[in-house]
Amino acid sequence: MASTYSFDVVSDFEWQEIVNALDQTEREVKSRYDLKDTKTTLELAKDAITVNTDSEFTLDAVCTILQTKAAKRQLSLKIFDYGKIESVGGNRVQQVISLRRGISSELAKDITKLIRAEFKKVQGSIQGDTVRVSAKSKDDLQAVMQRLKAEDWQVDLQFTNYR
Repeated sequence: MASTYSFDVVSDFEWQEIVNALDQTEREVKSRYDLKDTKTTLELAKDAITVNTDSEFTLDAVCTILQTKAAKRQLSLKIFDYGKIESVGGNRVQQVISLRRGISSELAKDITKLIRAEFKKVQGSIQGDTVRVSAKSKDDLQAVMQRLKAEDWQVDLQFTNYR
């Protein structure tokens, strides 16, 4: 009997790396001369980061620092979903940056459609916020991985549970 091989396509990030990147961002904001007196706060929730500062210019600088720190920690910038900039009391602004985790159902459908169209011997199935890809040949699975990496998706994709 021929065995089948599979892997999962997921979109996830290491939580501790987000915590570390946020901590480094806070330290740099407190130590930088141009940002020291802005009373900028960064709050990490389960699925979002809230940045509260004194102006849009400062907010842009803080977001740039956050992106730099995240990139140095091998976090994809595609996990950040920037919300609208809101004015809060006392001439301050606030922005909620949502953290993307998981593959949306529309994206999962697009991935399985691409697999069906280009790889006849490979099956893709949607399982919640992951896509399970299976085939009889490991070479076919490697080809699917290379093809998915070549595409520019709106989220960062990882491949797990390779069996």
